[in-house]
Amino acid sequence: MSVDITAPMPGTIAEILVEVGDQVAADDELIILEAMKMENPIVAPADGTVKEIKVGEKDKVDTNQVLMILE
Repeated sequence: MSVDITAPMPGTIAEILVEVGDQVAADDELIILEAMKMENPIVAPADGTVKEIKVGEKDKVDTNQVLMILE
C-alpha cells in the first residue's frame, strides 16, 4: 500500500533528507519545507520504503501537493 506525503502548507523545499529506496520509520524526517521563514520538517506517517520523490530542492510547492510516495 502506497502512502502519499503531501505539503501541509505552501513553501519551498529546503532539503530532501532521503533517497529513493531508503527505509524509513514512522516520525523520521523526510523533507525540510521552508514556509513563513521557518523550517518545517515533513515526517513519515508510518514505516516504509521511499518509492518516489516528486520534488527537488528549491522547488516551490502548494498545500496538499504530493512530495513523496512511501511504499
